[in-house]
Amino acid sequence: MDTNTVMAAETVYEDAGFIETVKTMGIDYGFRVLGAVVILVVGFWVVRMLQKLLEKGMEHQKVDDTLVGFVSSLAHIGMKIAVIIAALEALQVKTASLIALLGAAGLAIGLALQGSLSNFAAGVLMIIFKPIKLKDYVEINGVTGTVQQIGILTTELDTLDNKHVVVANANVLSANIINYTYNDTRRVDLVAGISYGDDIDKARAAIEEVFAATDKILEHPKPSILVNAMADSSVNFSVRPWCKAGDYWAVYYSVTEGIKKKFDERGITIPFPQRDVHLYEHKGE
Repeated sequence: MDTNTVMAAETVYEDAGFIETVKTMGIDYGFRVLGAVVILVVGFWVVRMLQKLLEKGMEHQKVDDTLVGFVSSLAHIGMKIAVIIAALEALQVKTASLIALLGAAGLAIGLALQGSLSNFAAGVLMIIFKPIKLKDYVEINGVTGTVQQIGILTTELDTLDNKHVVVANANVLSANIINYTYNDTRRVDLVAGISYGDDIDKARAAIEEVFAATDKILEHPKPSILVNAMADSSVNFSVRPWCKAGDYWAVYYSVTEGIKKKFDERGITIPFPQRDVHLYEHKGE
């Protein structure tokens, strides 16, 4: 056998060996990728199931709704990170080095995102101390609405005209919070004016009739009707019935309309601002 034939045979053998090596590596790596994909798909599905089970378990134990949402979000993120690390392990990626790298990157990102960290800390404090909770009607930073969600970084409100407002948790804690539904009852403060020529006792009796006809007004604390001012054009009553917090607006509008109708029925005048203008004629000399 000549030299050329031997070299050709060796080349073919080397090419065959190389192809076999590539094929073996391709199959091996393909199985790794397939395994990682399966881990991600199944793992994320399991995460969703576990999250739902966690939420149902906490709801069964009658855990506060605000805490349920907050813990569920944290658990969801933590479990997804664990699934991603498992998928990287299936690809034989050195996760120990990766975790160290992520830790260093996390420190740098944390320093850059101090505002987000303060929002997270504020969210934790709100869960612990509960200045607000889900479905509370509150005023925060001049925004009034019903609390729909207290998340890891933000608090979400829906206003009465159905606007959706997102407030950073740090801003919630740093602001004065007015919680209209924290207590079970609220006082409705109204002002009713009558003219100086009308009888005060008659007007008070008319307002008491309105109270008696409004079933959402509480007997205790007792409603009050007080003369609080003798204004420019009217004698003003402070009208203060009490009601359940959820009935505030129903009582507010019902009593306001009822007073107007009752005053009309009793012939009591509701004055409006007016001025007397006197004209003097100056005759020339």
